[in-house]
Amino acid sequence: MDDDRIEKIRQRAYEIWQREGSLDGDHERHWHQAEMEIDREAALPLTADDALPETRGSGSADVLTVEALAERTGISSGQAQELLDRLGNDRAAIEQAAQSIQARTRP
Repeated sequence: MDDDRIEKIRQRAYEIWQREGSLDGDHERHWHQAEMEIDREAALPLTADDALPETRGSGSADVLTVEALAERTGISSGQAQELLDRLGNDRAAIEQAAQSIQARTRP
């Protein structure tokens, strides 16, 4: 297994654990959920430009990708669309901005 992938999974599992109240006992579920999320992120394009090169120049993100980003990060579809429109293909910036939005909207 790739060390970078393991570290990403470890970090995501920790974030899931924190998000769910930092309660002990579900470490295996957190790890498996994180593993699925990281693998899904690596397999899915973030924008229509990534998925369908012939659509370059249209400026709009793929609807399914917007929904996937929203679901994965816990932000609204509108917020996900705005991030993709504003940040384009910069995956790291999109993830960081989505986490920032999510942190601000938590009660």
